[in-house]
Amino acid sequence: MTNLASQRRYWDTVGATKTFTHPIDPGWLAGIERSARVLDYGCGYGRVMAELSDQGFTAVSGVDVSPVLIQRGRQLRPDLNFTVIESPPELGYGPASFDVVLLFAVLTCIPDDETQRALITELSRLLAPRGVIYVSDLVLQPDERNRRRYAAYAEQFGTPYGVFATDDGAVCRHHDVKHLRALFDGFHLVNERRIEVTTMNGHRSEAVQLLAVKR
Repeated sequence: MTNLASQRRYWDTVGATKTFTHPIDPGWLAGIERSARVLDYGCGYGRVMAELSDQGFTAVSGVDVSPVLIQRGRQLRPDLNFTVIESPPELGYGPASFDVVLLFAVLTCIPDDETQRALITELSRLLAPRGVIYVSDLVLQPDERNRRRYAAYAEQFGTPYGVFATDDGAVCRHHDVKHLRALFDGFHLVNERRIEVTTMNGHRSEAVQLLAVKR
């Protein structure tokens, strides 16, 4: 099954040209010190990192599997700290290295349950006690076009329902929100909201954002 690194070619070519749009709610981070150590896992070209830096956060780091997206980020914001993930999902940081982790539109790029769980285990290791994880991702869409895609891919490849391939070659996953909550059952969920986003291919889609604290 597709793991974190196996779509690197897509993100280094077609995906490197995309615009990412999941919004960050400043109010959800209002109580966090601006000196907090923030990690944006799957940062792309650093859009959210730049927003946080502009809001006064002084210790923001971003990591991504795509060297091309990382290079794009460095060109846009040379003042920010970008690193390529060499062996996803593991990073070379020690335990409790961060106070906040952002996971924006990353799980949609990881079709299988096992790899998703491995990522959450690594992020939990990286978070300090009482650390915060802020998740934004896409949920199952009710329209006929998406339902046909989900069913066809599940029948052909035996994937979880919600996995599909885009016309330009990415393998993505839309989630049952119960599945997303279950991934973070080792955390205390403190906030949840539904939002509408524009996907990287220009479609309006429903997403969910979760804010959770490490127990």
